[in-house]
Amino acid sequence: MSDAEIIYSPLSFKSKVWKHYGFYKKDGRLDKTDAICKMCRASVKYPGSTTNLISHLKRRHGVVVEASASAPAFSVSCSDSPVATSSKSGEKSIESFFHAPLANNSARCTAITDAIALFICKDIQPYSVTENEGFKHLLHVLEPRYKIPNRKLFSDKQIPALYDKVRREIEESLHKAHRVAVTVDGWTSCATASYVTVTAHYIDDGWVLKNHVLQTRVFNEAHTGNNLAILLQDVCREWKIEEKSPALVTDNARNMILAGAGAKMDPHVRCIAHTLNLASQKAFKVDTVSELVVKVRKLVSFFHKSPKATDVLREIQTQLHLPNHKLIHDVSTRWNSTLDMLERFWEQQPAVLNTLLSRKIKRREAMASLTEDDMTLIPEIIKLMSPLKVATTLLSEEKNPTISIISPIQAKLQRQFQPDESDLEVISHMKDRFRQDFDGRYTYLEGTLHCASALDPRFKDLAFLDDSDAKDMVFMKITTEVVQMNGEEEVSDTAMPNEDQATGTLEEDQTAETEGDKSPSKEDKTDDAPPKKKTAMDQMFGDFLSARPPAKTIREKAKDEILKYRERDTLGLDGDVLQWWRLQVDLPLLSALAKRYLSIPATSVPAERVFSTAGDIVTAQRSLLHPDHVDQLIFLKKNL
Repeated sequence: MSDAEIIYSPLSFKSKVWKHYGFYKKDGRLDKTDAICKMCRASVKYPGSTTNLISHLKRRHGVVVEASASAPAFSVSCSDSPVATSSKSGEKSIESFFHAPLANNSARCTAITDAIALFICKDIQPYSVTENEGFKHLLHVLEPRYKIPNRKLFSDKQIPALYDKVRREIEESLHKAHRVAVTVDGWTSCATASYVTVTAHYIDDGWVLKNHVLQTRVFNEAHTGNNLAILLQDVCREWKIEEKSPALVTDNARNMILAGAGAKMDPHVRCIAHTLNLASQKAFKVDTVSELVVKVRKLVSFFHKSPKATDVLREIQTQLHLPNHKLIHDVSTRWNSTLDMLERFWEQQPAVLNTLLSRKIKRREAMASLTEDDMTLIPEIIKLMSPLKVATTLLSEEKNPTISIISPIQAKLQRQFQPDESDLEVISHMKDRFRQDFDGRYTYLEGTLHCASALDPRFKDLAFLDDSDAKDMVFMKITTEVVQMNGEEEVSDTAMPNEDQATGTLEEDQTAETEGDKSPSKEDKTDDAPPKKKTAMDQMFGDFLSARPPAKTIREKAKDEILKYRERDTLGLDGDVLQWWRLQVDLPLLSALAKRYLSIPATSVPAERVFSTAGDIVTAQRSLLHPDHVDQLIFLKKNL
């Protein structure tokens, strides 16, 4: 080792600080410009006093050295020596007091441990993160007094305790909900374990749409409709929502349809995003179109696999002043990716064709595969399918799309795919395929979807219905539902079992009051009964009273509210539907019904997003997790 690497302690210096410092030699002499720390070999400026040196030891290493020459020996305050004492009868120094380890039951220690547990859940970190050197260093810098617990504390105590706390809060919130909608779907983990995830959606008292992951359960049984129905019933029973008229939202799979019927969950809404995907894929399976897609896909693959072709394409894009965009490769399970591939190819087709003609490219087989008819057909396909892409984007961008949006989307697409004499023959075939698959998907739920749209202030005019009588029928159905939903209130208001009897009673009461002297008792019905004696209050103020109007039935109140509702301005398409309803304090009956309809999501996409989270969890753990841990981590990730 050279002199430049050896730290020499100055023997003539008496301060205790020099046990931890020294100097390097330069040209055979000690260089006293900077003192070198023996613990970390850091250079500390030495102006002739030891203040900088003492400060470095205390800040970086937790070592406290007395500055006075007459002071006792230095004391160390760190995790290995929690109590530093002075020479005076073992008293604790101020420095050692502030560097003592945190007690496990202290508020500060508890807060840090809880924060680590939250960090593991929200960021999908493995429990082993607490044993990583970088994580330990970070916490030591932030709080040197904190000792990180063993990972077992988090997996066996902290996370389960947090799970129980959040679960209780969700149970209380679900108990207050008027209606709960449930979405369910199955997935397979990286470890080939089969899971089913169930989510819940509802509107709280503040008109905020809430959604929670209820369970992520290992499901090793066959995914039959009967088995899934039993699972749904168990979940509803466990979370005590079977009395909340739970609705169900799933994809279009046969087993899911049977599960909804078996669990007796009504309405059972089929995911609009999944429906659009199925119908669109049918349209792309027209022979001529599928052949064209294969050709474009082959060409895109050629560019993706050839760095040289990609470089030439980028050069030609610059020359032609085209956007420097890469070609897009489609994914078989997502129809919109196929449209994206065609759109990007059409945008870049001048650059693509010129690249294929370049002498720098050796393989040009892909160029010959595209014909003139193909180039004519591509923009027609893009024009036809673009509204479908807009609908899919809308469902993705909407924070919480509800079933009120399904009927307007359905009507818009049905008009888009109507036959037109000017269409190419291939386009006509695509329209036919789409309509055959899409048109009958929601026939069974048409009335429910129309009511949901009518209760959405953006679509309350029902512009997608051409017949005015049909619009009136929708609101008549809403009136009937309000009466049914408030059946007990209607009886209590009229004190009679039906509306006709109620009307008769109200008329009798009104007649009795206008007669003034007569009492509304049995006087008119029984001749033998003596007249009821008037009270002093009746004798004094009876002639001041005016006739009381008959109390309205629930049906009459509902009609009045609907009339007010239909006369109000339509909410803008970018308006907040739920907050609009929150402000309609004079429409209590309609508001209650709107809350029941608008709590049902139009798509099960929120449940499907759980799958990527679950995959991240299993991957992050780098081992086969216990199913309960997977359930807890997904639950907390989505609900915290």
